[in-house]
Amino acid sequence: MSLLRRLTQRLWHMGFLLTRPMTLGVRVVAIKGEDEVFLIRHSYVPGWHLPGGGVDPGETCLAAMARELAEETPLRAAGPAHLHGLFFNRSASRRDHVAVYIVRDFTIGPPRPADHEIVEGGFFHRAALPDGVSGGTRRRLAEIFEQSPISPDW
Repeated sequence: MSLLRRLTQRLWHMGFLLTRPMTLGVRVVAIKGEDEVFLIRHSYVPGWHLPGGGVDPGETCLAAMARELAEETPLRAAGPAHLHGLFFNRSASRRDHVAVYIVRDFTIGPPRPADHEIVEGGFFHRAALPDGVSGGTRRRLAEIFEQSPISPDW
């Protein structure tokens, strides 16, 4: 990761520390069929990740999950989402937590064009994930698809 990207990411997290005592985010495991998951690649951090982002003040985790899914992908939740777990993301800060939801019922709209935040996204067969899938994403997929023990850490 370039020095500029690392500095930008650190400054962004420091801003949250000054304005929020704890940060809470959501990620979405959107599963198509039995074996495909939707992943995104950001412009500001390397690798492939589950779609998601921060929970806004006054917003529920479930509402944030639906909003982030709609903002970052062509997918729209059409049925119930199931909470997979809540994870401590110590690599971001000592105060960061991530709620992970599983969504199997969704509609697919037109492809989302790349922008300043999301470079690309798409469905990938879980046995043929792209290079650079983040460790947290790989662990969540192993928990969901391979029944690996659920870790409390991202």
